[in-house]
Amino acid sequence: MRRHYSTEQYAVYKQEATEEFWGQVRWRTQHALQQMLEADSEQQMADYLGLAHYERSAESAERIDSRNGCYERDYVTPLGSIRIKVRRTRKRSFLPRGIRTLERRAPEVAEMIRQAFLRGISTRAVGRVVALLTDEPVSAQTVSRLTRVLDQEVEKFQRAPLADEWAYLLLDGVWLKVRRAFGPQRVLLLVAYGVRADGSRQLLAFTRARAESQAGWEAFLWNLHERGLAGRQLQMVISDGCPGLAAAIETIYPRARHQRCWVHKMRNLRDGVRRRDQAAVKRDAQRIYLARNVAQARRAFAQFRFHWQALYPALVRRLERELPELLAFFEMPQPLWRKLRTTNAIERCFVEVRRRTRPMVLFVNVASVERIIYAIFHNFNQQWQNRALSLFTQAA
Repeated sequence: MRRHYSTEQYAVYKQEATEEFWGQVRWRTQHALQQMLEADSEQQMADYLGLAHYERSAESAERIDSRNGCYERDYVTPLGSIRIKVRRTRKRSFLPRGIRTLERRAPEVAEMIRQAFLRGISTRAVGRVVALLTDEPVSAQTVSRLTRVLDQEVEKFQRAPLADEWAYLLLDGVWLKVRRAFGPQRVLLLVAYGVRADGSRQLLAFTRARAESQAGWEAFLWNLHERGLAGRQLQMVISDGCPGLAAAIETIYPRARHQRCWVHKMRNLRDGVRRRDQAAVKRDAQRIYLARNVAQARRAFAQFRFHWQALYPALVRRLERELPELLAFFEMPQPLWRKLRTTNAIERCFVEVRRRTRPMVLFVNVASVERIIYAIFHNFNQQWQNRALSLFTQAA
């Protein structure tokens, strides 16, 4: 293949020229900002003393203070890190206006760190990204400190009113580890995921709980109810096989249908039989939820019971007892069956939670757990604003 060296050389030259140009622009802008801040510090000192640089006071005038040189201070801006000379007298120093006493970086840089964190970037990765832009390495601890302002956002999220417009509610819990003085401890977060009839969705709430008990879930669901999710439009609640959650749903949202997750149920069936029977049990159980209608599903269960009653009577009895809640999705529009028979949608969110939290090994405290979860949920909700689930849109 013939190569056009002149074209390649021009492309290389163009790239180098562009980089050199913007490098010069950035350097000159940094230099101008440094001179402006130092001039502001000098002017403040001159106004304070009543004397310009190298100007002497009259012999009869009483001097309130005297110059005492300067000290250097690094300040991180969106343009990079600059070192400025801060003027001082024997009694006080004169920081340039706009820089607070303990501030080492511009508010724009701190906000950039918080926004990167909210968009799902880990604390370590945020530090590396900011370092590329500002030439200052930012530690994970610094990122965590700067994101503590999100505690107010977490509280606002947990108290925000909820419109009573959700048609489907997915509920599940996720366990995370927290570092305590007496050693690591597991913390349970209960999570609610809502879908409207038009397919728009949102992670609605999360809260800490001691266990997935009926009391814990009732408190969580009652909080949703008090915030506005009364359940008048609620058609179905999808959950795993937690008995406490099932009882709480019956108490708070008794008019909504309850669908138990088939993924969790298949896992329980597999774990409850011998290894040699697992494939056959899975195949027979799949015929139940893959049926064309509820009548065919019940016939598939009858065949399942005929095949496995003798070997696993307790397992078959439990499946028969739970069958009404496992087949509730057949009462919904057929295009939605695949989405409504599992909690896969909320489980995919938990995959991201575990991905973000796995490198941390342990959280220092519960507040840091809530900040991370809020950041992940906020990022999901932002992504979903203009992206509805197509199957629900078609069904509507």
